[in-house]
Amino acid sequence: MNQPKEIFVRIDRCMGCHSCEVACAVAHSAGQSLYAALSETPTPKPRLYVEWVAPDTAVPIVCRHCEDAPCMHACIAGAISRTPGGVVMTDRDKCIGCWTCVMVCPYGVIGRHLEEHKAYRCDRCPDREVPACVDACPVKALVYQTATAFSRGKRRTASHELQSGQKG
Repeated sequence: MNQPKEIFVRIDRCMGCHSCEVACAVAHSAGQSLYAALSETPTPKPRLYVEWVAPDTAVPIVCRHCEDAPCMHACIAGAISRTPGGVVMTDRDKCIGCWTCVMVCPYGVIGRHLEEHKAYRCDRCPDREVPACVDACPVKALVYQTATAFSRGKRRTASHELQSGQKG
């Protein structure tokens, strides 16, 4: 069985530049360019959020596309479903803007387009090979790969750190 790719965060690398947020908003704009997005109504919005944690740590928060997604179960309009690839999606045509999904999201990553009365969330940029946020990160704090590959990389890094610590 093919594992779906997910967006993982390397918290130790994030410098809080917000490039991921800008790239996400532009990727979800009608004009698909920063210049065009600046004048669009409603203003394009990012689907991930860089939050600051005291004293000096930036943490990108992205939709986890939960296996047992509370937003999907809470949606009274049936607008939220899962794709065969595991991505939790919101059907804008079915969304009635009740914000129930916003209230139950444990990560606070479902946004509200108040002008349109629609909820929005990360869709992992289905028209792109790599999500815009991941592609835009200058320090590679965001990684798009399978859980197995991400874990393997973490183990490899930890092994190298342990080995170099023992020789010193």
